[in-house]
Amino acid sequence: MRRRFRLRACAAALGISLTLSACGANSGGGDASGEETGGGQADAPLGKVGVILPETASSARWEGFDKPMLEEALRAKGFDPDVQNAQGDVQKFSTLADGMIAQGVRVLIIASINSEIGGAVAAKAKAAGIPTIDYDRLNLGGSSEYYVSFDNVRVGELQGEGLAEALDGESGAQVIEIEGAPTDHNATLFHEGQRNVLQPLYDSGELELVRSQPIDDWNNQEGGQVFEQILTSNGGEVDGVVAANDGLASAVITVLKKYGLNGRVPVTGQDATAEGLRAILRGDQYMTVFKPVKEEAEATAELAAALVNGDKAAADAVATDVLEDPKGKREIASVLLEPYLITRDEVKRVVDEGYVSADEICTRDLADACSELGIE
Repeated sequence: MRRRFRLRACAAALGISLTLSACGANSGGGDASGEETGGGQADAPLGKVGVILPETASSARWEGFDKPMLEEALRAKGFDPDVQNAQGDVQKFSTLADGMIAQGVRVLIIASINSEIGGAVAAKAKAAGIPTIDYDRLNLGGSSEYYVSFDNVRVGELQGEGLAEALDGESGAQVIEIEGAPTDHNATLFHEGQRNVLQPLYDSGELELVRSQPIDDWNNQEGGQVFEQILTSNGGEVDGVVAANDGLASAVITVLKKYGLNGRVPVTGQDATAEGLRAILRGDQYMTVFKPVKEEAEATAELAAALVNGDKAAADAVATDVLEDPKGKREIASVLLEPYLITRDEVKRVVDEGYVSADEICTRDLADACSELGIE
């Protein structure tokens, strides 16, 4: 049976539109990306597959994790992958898609900058008889028949659970929320998940929400500036911070250090970046969310192979979830993978699974912490 998920139009809670981009890891690298194995069209019985990634400005995830992992997974299935990055440029995204469609790629995998461009590209591909997969970011109102991502509402719930755990027993604790981009539908879902956990605590008075503020383009510098403005306007008082990803968490921590509050105020995050994990080991950040991108890449490659082979049953056996697109008023067969809460005691897991190396996080000042946790 398929699990059913409804994308709630909760953009009003963030004051945002239902336009999709996404956040992801702000640090890449690690053994899990695998080595490029070479190969080309001659070694690819399923032919060429096109992949368009969105940018690197707010997140190094796409080049550090997704690109090598997608290349490895697609090659393993018999494809010749052509993975390109639009670098946040909508026109470049369209141009890359036009080139791939003209080359006759067998499948087009889209991690779009926003729903408008993603939907337009999917429509062009469909007209050319090329199936598309929405990767990580759903194109609301689009035409792709399959979607692969993580359960983004659950990501937000883990952030809310982490903060509630850290603030347990602090009645009336004051919370500031620094959210993702107002044009990022994933940010809407993160916020929805956070509020599933935190809203009852706000309503009961156990926690007090000072302010919730989305940050344009996931811009870390702007996030730090906005957080400092909220903090100073609240008399320098804060007991906990919801930061939507590790990049924003780092910006918040920089401000907390300025006021001598780092290590005393729990901060959430997302992406399990090297920077975020180091902050957790130092005690400046309470938690992050780990999303195993390798699983996402492998599921996408499975779907692509099934589509090229015309095997809808095999594709549906991979995409066992169903997600409803409120804008397109349609159901999309989906793969929604499980994210994981990472606090200090779970940092080793991210290293053991190869997403970051011990060398990246076990800096000289953290050698004792790594030794204590068995990180080598």
